[in-house]
Amino acid sequence: MFVLPSLAQKGMEFIRSIDSFCKKREELVEKIPEETNPDYGYIPYDRPLNKYINYGIINLDKPPGPTSHQVVAWIKEMIGVQKAGHAGTLERLPHGNAG
Repeated sequence: MFVLPSLAQKGMEFIRSIDSFCKKREELVEKIPEETNPDYGYIPYDRPLNKYINYGIINLDKPPGPTSHQVVAWIKEMIGVQKAGHAGTLERLPHGNAG
């Protein structure tokens, strides 16, 4: 009989995969084995796409030309959401040497 891994096991597998990618070799110590209530979040690999779209962040390097407002409008149209916004600097990257 095939048994699905628990949410806690899947979480530890996810953390180990990140550690492996980062070449972290320290052993993880689990103080108290505890199941995670699925009502309070998702393992990133299992998170439904609509959760990423509704609560996620798109990290975008805007090219010169279109305004930030225009880019937000395009993103809203592409992924079909009504609410979106932007944050961060609107200044161009500095050129030359300072000092």
